[in-house]
Amino acid sequence: MSYREILYEVDGPMALVTINRPERHNAISLATLDELHHAVAAAAADDAVKAIVVTGAGGRAFASGSDLSEVIDRDFRKALEPIVQGLAEQLERTPKPTIAAIDGICMGGGLEVALGCDLRIATPTSRFATPEGKLGIIPGGGATARLPRIVGRGWAMEMMLMGDPIDAERALAIGLVTRLVAKEQLIAEARRMADHLAGFAPFVPRTMKAMVHFGMEASLAGALMLEKYAQGALVQTEDKHEGITAFLEKRKPRFKGR
Repeated sequence: MSYREILYEVDGPMALVTINRPERHNAISLATLDELHHAVAAAAADDAVKAIVVTGAGGRAFASGSDLSEVIDRDFRKALEPIVQGLAEQLERTPKPTIAAIDGICMGGGLEVALGCDLRIATPTSRFATPEGKLGIIPGGGATARLPRIVGRGWAMEMMLMGDPIDAERALAIGLVTRLVAKEQLIAEARRMADHLAGFAPFVPRTMKAMVHFGMEASLAGALMLEKYAQGALVQTEDKHEGITAFLEKRKPRFKGR
């Protein structure tokens, strides 16, 4: 597929997906969403890719939100379609770890895309907000469900009801992001994270990710039982034997995905 709204490249174990509308602060149009869906699916199908990184071009925004020139005419029927919610779910459900590398504005639908990622890292000048209430609407890309699960009900209500931006330090403090990285090191840090993930047995990140996401939707008893069955499956793999043997022999493991 030829992309116009995004950039896509594979660099070692990292697939880098860049929202490329800097003149619109990377506002997410329906065409952008189509290309993002395609790129994430391509990365998920590529055996060489171990982590999918989503970022924004231009150094001013990760994504400023949905393209309001399209939202203004959106009717009830269109609003019921997944739209941003569908992309966030794809990022959440894809077996490979997903990382949002955030630099600058991350608001509205842009924040909801980031919330669908497993990990979020940001530069110190980044800002985060759910300002939809000021526009006469509410978040429709998953923020009402994912934000309280990530930062807790109190801060989720603060961000959604007040609609005011929070800075990167606050985002780090409440767990919205887990690392602050200098602007010039942001993609390099994402690449280091992808390299780190590439060192695990292939079954491990995807199983761990599934356990957390499905476990959050289950009862505690159900989540714990699911965890034991997943662990039971992994202890029977060749990679488990290789991992423990390599540790005892003080060498780097040679995982084969078996």
